[in-house]
Amino acid sequence: MLLHQQFVVIAKRYAKKLAVIDKTTEKNVTYSRALIGALILSSKFKKYDEGFIGIMIPTSAGCALATVGALMSGRIPVMINYSTGAEENAKYAKKKCKFRTIITSRALLEKIKCPVIDGMIMIEDIMESVTTGEKLRAALTTKLPVNMILNRVHKGDENDTAAILFTSGSEKDPKAVQLTHRNLASNIKNFGDYVKITDKDILLANLVFFHIFGLTVNLWVAFYYGMTMVAYSNPLDFQTVSKIARDEKPTIMVGTPSFFWGYLNKSEPGDFKTLRLMVAGADKCPDALRDGYKQKHGVTLLEGYGATETSPVISVNSHEYNRPGSTGRVIPGVQVRIENFETGEECKIKEVGKILVKGDLVMKGYYDDPELTSEALVDGWYNTGDMGYFDEDGYLFHAGRFKRFAKIGGEMVSLVKVENILEKFLPAGVACCVIEIFDEKKGSEIIATVTREVHKIEILRKMGNELPNIALPRQFIVIKELPMMSTGKIDFRSVTKLVQEHLKDQKLSSGVPGA
Repeated sequence: MLLHQQFVVIAKRYAKKLAVIDKTTEKNVTYSRALIGALILSSKFKKYDEGFIGIMIPTSAGCALATVGALMSGRIPVMINYSTGAEENAKYAKKKCKFRTIITSRALLEKIKCPVIDGMIMIEDIMESVTTGEKLRAALTTKLPVNMILNRVHKGDENDTAAILFTSGSEKDPKAVQLTHRNLASNIKNFGDYVKITDKDILLANLVFFHIFGLTVNLWVAFYYGMTMVAYSNPLDFQTVSKIARDEKPTIMVGTPSFFWGYLNKSEPGDFKTLRLMVAGADKCPDALRDGYKQKHGVTLLEGYGATETSPVISVNSHEYNRPGSTGRVIPGVQVRIENFETGEECKIKEVGKILVKGDLVMKGYYDDPELTSEALVDGWYNTGDMGYFDEDGYLFHAGRFKRFAKIGGEMVSLVKVENILEKFLPAGVACCVIEIFDEKKGSEIIATVTREVHKIEILRKMGNELPNIALPRQFIVIKELPMMSTGKIDFRSVTKLVQEHLKDQKLSSGVPGA
């Protein structure tokens, strides 16, 4: 069953139940009203070109229903990042996927100071144009039996694209990932079964829907199972999100470690105590963060692992099977192979290699990019570009991006491992990012960036007890605010650029010839 068809079935089954508690607009929407709204939007979207349609609306009932309505109308939602460079991202998406119409919000454009570009249609104008007759027709349609409603919405095939999402672009230009109904639905079911999600759960949806973590686990998981979604548009409003958690008593919440740090610091003890499932993903989860949630809120913060191209969940810790430091066990229906990056042979237990993934969760491919697709997908196996290993009990450990390994003195050094050890010895509240800088004379060097001055000699002495000399940072550079992606990940490309500029200035000020 396609995602929007599943939504129709669920909306009929739980008609009187709250589908969305929208904390941005302070509006509550039942499943019955959500179905009416999606049907109205579907009929409106049919006026626009077939194929792709851009969606650029903050996390809200409006964005959720526009996404469902697009699929109901036979259009494919292209989810556009509005939090960093909205105008540039909207133009990039239109050019890359060759479409004209973007559904957006006037309130959003004003807030982020984004100009109106050609093809933008305001959701406020669409809703204002809805006539009493259109509302009545949609309301009457929702009273029909499920099969009759399903006959009135787009049918299609489970291998049809259900969404286009763009990779973060932290290392290069964003790629347009095509995810099918089969990709997303299989991942939702396999993940949901593994962590025992039910319609009784209340989900705190604080993530953006243009990121796979938000689209799958915040939007579609809620509508697939018939949960109540508590939506809030700004994950960086740490205090408000904490208050929402206290007031609405959600049972499930996911996020990035950087977001969870914000909630931990701004929350009152017990704000998150109703959460039975709290999962951190998209970046490594420090022990101090796990300890903080246990001490302050009495909840266990679990770690998971995924990728945009895998819809996203590959592995996750659960309450039954939890090994802190790992990214958990591989969820049902997913195969993972750890392959030696030089020989291509399968790695032994605890041997670090490339993480390859196979299953219904793996994307159709990158849109209009057969070359990149054939590089990433070989015989159904997706090369994540990540390095990792399995332990003897089948827990998957993430060792960092392949690109986050530096070859120093002929040895492969994991920058993530260096970061993990550095974090242990940093004062509370100091964040870090470790990068590789190549120098033509000296070769590759490891540079540590920290958010404030630290006692470098003492830290390096402690790190030296756990790391070989070649893996120790050669310099510490202070960057008061580490650049972040909208997803909460550190923007390594921007950090590297800042460090290169700093080192260049350093050379100039020291009068190094040829600098």
